[in-house]
Amino acid sequence: MVQGFSREPGTHGPLTAVPPAGLRKIQWWAAAIAVGGFLFGFDTGVVSGALLYIRDDFHLNSFEQGSVVSVLLVGSVIGALVAGRLADRWGRRRLLGAVGAVFLVGTAIAVFSTGYPMLLAARIVLGLAVGTASALVPVYLSEISPTSIRGRLLTLNQLMITIGILAAYLVNLAFASGGRWREMFACGAVPALVLVAAALWFLPESPQWQIARGQDERARAAIARVTGPDTADQVVELARQRIAEDRAKQAAGDGGRGLRAPDVRPALVVGLTLAAVQQFGGINTIIYYAPTIIEQTGLNASNSIFYSVAIGVINLLMTLVAIRLVDRVGRRPLVLVSLAAMAVSVFLLGLAFVAHLASGPTLLFMVVYIAAFAGGLGPVFWTLIGEIFPPAVRAAGSSASTAVNWVSNFVVSLAFLPVANALGQGETFWIFAGICAAAFVFVRRYLPETRGRDSEQIQDDLARRFGHDTEAPVPAERH
Repeated sequence: MVQGFSREPGTHGPLTAVPPAGLRKIQWWAAAIAVGGFLFGFDTGVVSGALLYIRDDFHLNSFEQGSVVSVLLVGSVIGALVAGRLADRWGRRRLLGAVGAVFLVGTAIAVFSTGYPMLLAARIVLGLAVGTASALVPVYLSEISPTSIRGRLLTLNQLMITIGILAAYLVNLAFASGGRWREMFACGAVPALVLVAAALWFLPESPQWQIARGQDERARAAIARVTGPDTADQVVELARQRIAEDRAKQAAGDGGRGLRAPDVRPALVVGLTLAAVQQFGGINTIIYYAPTIIEQTGLNASNSIFYSVAIGVINLLMTLVAIRLVDRVGRRPLVLVSLAAMAVSVFLLGLAFVAHLASGPTLLFMVVYIAAFAGGLGPVFWTLIGEIFPPAVRAAGSSASTAVNWVSNFVVSLAFLPVANALGQGETFWIFAGICAAAFVFVRRYLPETRGRDSEQIQDDLARRFGHDTEAPVPAERH
């Protein structure tokens, strides 16, 4: 996901120690903010079931089916790129409410679509909201999060995306019997209304944004609601200092030039490669087209949607496993095991189609593939791109990596059905297997372990792996 803000979650938020009553209040705020992540997941997942019936109602060919899925990603790139500027101008709370309103508009257009062009327009509008939410929600969470629960609150966004995908599958299942795809889309209006209502009447503005805009008294009052008045002055002063330091960094740095610096190139190569592999490994062909793929095994549309729910559950559970293991086992082992399992399982999935195996083995290979991705490469990628770049160019490096991720997502989603029709579905899965195998070799050679290591150690390891002189100076870290 394209991130329009710093990829150092929580390091700039003004809140520190918070009493239990304040923590509970922040947790409720975080849950409301993370509804944006839920909508992200829902609107990327709901099309998988709806497409089974839309294609017949609107007589869509394979390219048109692919474009209905992938055009959301075009809107997402645009939304993510403008999110940072809009959030700085309007504030986090107001922009989040606007995102909810855009979700409502896109949902309404989808529900009342009369043909392919109108449906395409709906998906673009929904994409604008998805992209803006993907950039805004993590930052908003980081700026209201105290240190003691920051990790859990930031994880909440990723979990809500996964839960949103699962909820979309359940909604698809509920309306599958009558082929009611309009009702599938319409269910997205409920969380969108929750988001709008929360922004209007429940959520506070980010205190950091208020302080940056010179609204110190408003920020002090908001902070006092969770920390008490005695510590609010100290928190505001600390936030002022951090904001001043950030502005000094921005004035002194040049992100684009920094990314082209020789000592940063290894990190950039790793970041961009992992960003592309995460999508070209085939994951979104399963997420977006799971019911369509399962239907190819001989099951009817309703049964294929039912089995896609199981895939959503596996995706959620393995994401929880990865979150639990990433700080215990390390990033590199999780990614290596994930890629190896993905390569084997998607190869076997292709073999199942080529050899016309029964639906049972086909579903098994698909579930193993989802579990392998969700337990490693999927969530760990986002951790790595926040760690492999030197602090001075971290935001620029992360933005470049996430932009490649969105573009790769778009290309794979658009091309999957036409390529599968031309080469065969099984043969297309073998292409994904080859990419995963090549990525395994790349990661084993070039990806350093980042767990428990500071930036200088990571840069030294990257330099050694790329055959550079480890004694060469790395870009100075600014604190």
